[in-house]
Amino acid sequence: MKILVTNDDGIYGEGLRYLVDFAKELGDVIVVAPKTEQSAKSHALNIKDPFTCEKVDVGFGVDTYVVDSTPADCVRYAHYGLRVDIDLVLSGVNKGYNLGEDIMYSGTVAAATEAATLNINSLAISSSRVNFNGLSDNLKKVYRYITDYKLFDIWNLYNINIPNETDDLQILITSQGDCNFQTTFEPKGNVYYQCGVPCFENSKEKLHLDTAAIMNGYVSITPLVYNRTNYDIYKKIKSIK
Repeated sequence: MKILVTNDDGIYGEGLRYLVDFAKELGDVIVVAPKTEQSAKSHALNIKDPFTCEKVDVGFGVDTYVVDSTPADCVRYAHYGLRVDIDLVLSGVNKGYNLGEDIMYSGTVAAATEAATLNINSLAISSSRVNFNGLSDNLKKVYRYITDYKLFDIWNLYNINIPNETDDLQILITSQGDCNFQTTFEPKGNVYYQCGVPCFENSKEKLHLDTAAIMNGYVSITPLVYNRTNYDIYKKIKSIK
């Protein structure tokens, strides 16, 4: 199996090395990652200006490329530029959960989504912002769950969030929950810093949501779609025309 590993925290992101080491146990690995951090860049592509792509050695022990652009462009460079025949894309491990509305902003999720639009099985993987304790073992358990239940036979794009320091790892299939931010803009002269404190849904009565699952110590696996059509509304409007 040919595996592409990428992320949005950049080539030196801590979680990338965990994911590369894990992927090497599954098959033949290539790394294509952003040169700098691309958090919250969503599915941006660089189509107006040229950008650099170069092969580097950062100690992964596999072919590794740095792209001076976005996570989605990393996947596109691997597919269209390097012409690699990829079977699986692993994006992450993001340092910080991608839950609820955060999914819309996430460069980690965007890289996996770009792969899915190319008919490649893909996983966006995120974990705690505090640390990655226990992550290596938990990655293996989660992937075993995916293969045991043959999730890729059903769909090709999943968003995964893994709590840290969990001994008795339990996994839930979830839908997207709510992740609201108390956002402020803090001025420093004529420069503004955007700050936000996340507010997650954490009710044990709503463990079917990714936010509540994570807040209660479960792994969350959410199947995502890249078709943005609201079919309920579409059908309702069509029925009255």
